[in-house]
Amino acid sequence: MTFTAQAERNSLRVMGLAGFASMASMRLCDPMLVVLGQEFQVTTGDASRVVSVFAVCYGVLQLFYGPLGDRFGKLRVISLAVLACAVFSAITSMASDLTLLVVMRGFMGAAAAGIIPLSMAWIGDQVAYDRRQETLARFMGYTVSGMMAGLWFGGFAAEHLGWRSAFAMLSAVFSVAAFMLWRKFRNAPAQASAVGGTSFKAYFANTFQILRMKRVRQVLAVTSIEGALVFGAMAFIPTHLHEQYDMSLVFAGSVMMLYGVGGLVYSQLARRWMGWLGGERGLVRAGTACIALGMLTVAWANQPVLGMLGCFVTGFGFYMLHNTLQVQATQMAPASRGTAVTLFACLLFFGQSTGVLLVAQSVDRGWLPYAFTAAAVGVSVLGTVVYRLVGRH
Repeated sequence: MTFTAQAERNSLRVMGLAGFASMASMRLCDPMLVVLGQEFQVTTGDASRVVSVFAVCYGVLQLFYGPLGDRFGKLRVISLAVLACAVFSAITSMASDLTLLVVMRGFMGAAAAGIIPLSMAWIGDQVAYDRRQETLARFMGYTVSGMMAGLWFGGFAAEHLGWRSAFAMLSAVFSVAAFMLWRKFRNAPAQASAVGGTSFKAYFANTFQILRMKRVRQVLAVTSIEGALVFGAMAFIPTHLHEQYDMSLVFAGSVMMLYGVGGLVYSQLARRWMGWLGGERGLVRAGTACIALGMLTVAWANQPVLGMLGCFVTGFGFYMLHNTLQVQATQMAPASRGTAVTLFACLLFFGQSTGVLLVAQSVDRGWLPYAFTAAAVGVSVLGTVVYRLVGRH
């Protein structure tokens, strides 16, 4: 499918709305954990299953969405995934107990899995490598905004409207995005498969062939570790802010929005940051330092304003590092980009689910500051590995 420059920008805006809703759904439960634990009479650590199950299902389904996107066309698959999210979000708002809520969060994660990674792959297909960092950063602006909205509205709804209303509102946003995608892409021709064959057996054979490539394995390995260290800790930052500073859930969610503001500051000036810092290796070095410093500040600061600053610095650094890894992912297997990028997302969210499960063991023991410190040290080591990996590209 060939797009004019204007059509490409318009398509990016539409997919951006879908990405906005997808990321909002991912982070919506983070500030709700305390309230969910109280309502269903479980610990906050047990309530965190609504976060980890979303990540697990999101990761597993990447193995299917990649081949589907390469075979039937990424934009068509994205449209169907958004529609499914609208349906499952509506059902989630009616969950009667924690078990059903966890199950429905799993279905939501499975549906949302087909949105952001395939959108990234579509950008990789349409945009030349020298402009891809900037274009992916623009798309990331939508997803970061969705993360911020999810964090704030999740806390606001939990305290003032009831957590169910948050999922009902999310369903409405997904429905609007699905309608816009259907109108825009209903006449798009199905794309030919990039890997040949017509069966999933052929697609999975191609996946295993991709995994034989050393560079693919390297990018996927560091991505999974990044997910465990950063996303695993991030899920509990609102809880930590609530407990450390006695913040309301709304205010804790609002402070966490600064994490997203840091990402927006990077995404809006991505090309300039590239120039100022001397290219991708400079982004990796600066991003790693910011993440480590921000996490340590969140962990040990005794003033709310320092905790707020830590959230901002962590978000700024994370998106600087992560967007560089996203660019690497779009280029590690160009002939099967949809499959490659969804493998990237698969490992990212497997890492996240692992990180959430590990950090959950510390939350009920009051060990969150130590967990954040361990994550900061791990990111520092990981940054050295990514620095070398990017340098060899």
